[in-house]
Amino acid sequence: MPSYLVETFLARSATGERAARERRARSAAEDLTCEGVLVRFEGSTHVPEDEICFFTFAAPTSRAAVLVAQRAGLEPLRVVLVIPSPKEEQ
Repeated sequence: MPSYLVETFLARSATGERAARERRARSAAEDLTCEGVLVRFEGSTHVPEDEICFFTFAAPTSRAAVLVAQRAGLEPLRVVLVIPSPKEEQ
């Protein structure tokens, strides 16, 4: 399943808000999955200096990624497809 990066604003002084947003993202993904749209919250990355927080979701379409972000109250600035590097064999 493709992964999508959701870019959001998060002030450098609001670092504590990140955990609450992650809980909402996880819950929204679970709710959508129960409704038949398979979505998985994969994690987040906060860049305090730029006041940006990125959330990553595995979703079947960009529309599903936008929907889960909106339901989580993330107020997405943009949503883009991401292609991770292949996992290394151990």
